[in-house]
Amino acid sequence: MKNKIRIDKFLWCVRLFKTRKLSNEACNKSKVKIDKKTLKSSYLVKEGDIIKIKKKLVLVTIKVKNIIDKRISAKLVNEYIEDLTPNSEKIKIEISKKLPHSNRKKGLGRPTKKERRNLIKSLENYSKL
Repeated sequence: MKNKIRIDKFLWCVRLFKTRKLSNEACNKSKVKIDKKTLKSSYLVKEGDIIKIKKKLVLVTIKVKNIIDKRISAKLVNEYIEDLTPNSEKIKIEISKKLPHSNRKKGLGRPTKKERRNLIKSLENYSKL
């Protein structure tokens, strides 16, 4: 175990990204922040850091419990990070799975006007919850 590790490698180790390249690209595109400060992939993670990661529609917030330098199984992730993501952000994930545009088959093109109206109605219904 080390005291510090690069943030791109840490995010890959705790399975927030499928590959290290994807975690590196997220850092380079300013998707990873600590205290509103964008991070480069070379930033060294310390215990107690609260990291915010923008992944598609959701802003994932985690707190670093322990440092690890090797990829671990999904069962052991909770020993190294604590998920602080608000419920409102978690609901966005569930909504995006149910929306018609997310399940649209490849090659069908843009949604029609009727499909867009239905999408707007469904978004309004979920926002009332």
